[in-house]
Amino acid sequence: MTDLRPRLPSPLQEAADDRFARHGVRLLLKRDDLIHPELIGNKWRKLVPNLTAAAGRTVLTFGGAWSNHLRATAAAGRLLGLPTVGVVRGDELAGRPLNPSLARCAADGMRLHFVDRATYRLKGEPDVVARVLRASGAPDAYVVPEGGSNAPAVRGCRVLGEELRGRADVVAVACGTGGTLAGLAAGLGPGQRALGVPVLKGGFLDDEIQALQEAAFGGRRGQWRLDERFHFGGYARITPGLEAFAEDFERRHGLPVERLYVAKLLYGLVALAEEGAFPRGTTVAAVVTGRPFP
Repeated sequence: MTDLRPRLPSPLQEAADDRFARHGVRLLLKRDDLIHPELIGNKWRKLVPNLTAAAGRTVLTFGGAWSNHLRATAAAGRLLGLPTVGVVRGDELAGRPLNPSLARCAADGMRLHFVDRATYRLKGEPDVVARVLRASGAPDAYVVPEGGSNAPAVRGCRVLGEELRGRADVVAVACGTGGTLAGLAAGLGPGQRALGVPVLKGGFLDDEIQALQEAAFGGRRGQWRLDERFHFGGYARITPGLEAFAEDFERRHGLPVERLYVAKLLYGLVALAEEGAFPRGTTVAAVVTGRPFP
């Protein structure tokens, strides 16, 4: 994996922002978006342990039509010479032109296998996975779950928390499948807290993160909690207000703001600061898990 030349630890930068400063709060940006030009942020941290475990086998994973995880897996396959298969939610997409995200996956050599939504919902069932492996022509593939969140990935993300020990009181991250938060919280030091901002609605992540920590570490680790208020209607939902916020943050700080995850995290942190959720003197580190895809 050293052939991928990561930049680790990722930089930690101060962001002078009056929306935090007037409440006595210091904002830091953990620039995981700078780890690697193609395996960005938490994608690097979650994928590398799984790619190592694959040991040269075909890697099969799951995602929606706009999945950043599929794009990262496809890029990793190209860089490492590993065959990859992407199981895409929605068999109705099979006969249509590929969107830019899936077209990038295909250009990187990923073989796309479309399944109906009922099958996709059961993607965690062993018999369904076995059927998908056979149907996709990769019966012996190494399987990575949707979003890359499993025990190896969570242990990989623990290093993120270790890199931030003693650097902030609160470390915040946007959550999709919860693997990054599960590992991050486990790596933080005593007295530090992890805050997750889910980008999907549904209120299911508490149990998922608990299960991931149990699988990775044998039980709950670290102090963490979720704030479910900033999903803006669900995954890939972007309102005009969120778009305006992201553009303003980019102008203020020169940071390319990824819209599906990072914008919602930063919006949530500004709202929490305005609510007085952080005591004066608090240092908050926001994990920049990705950047806008071209």
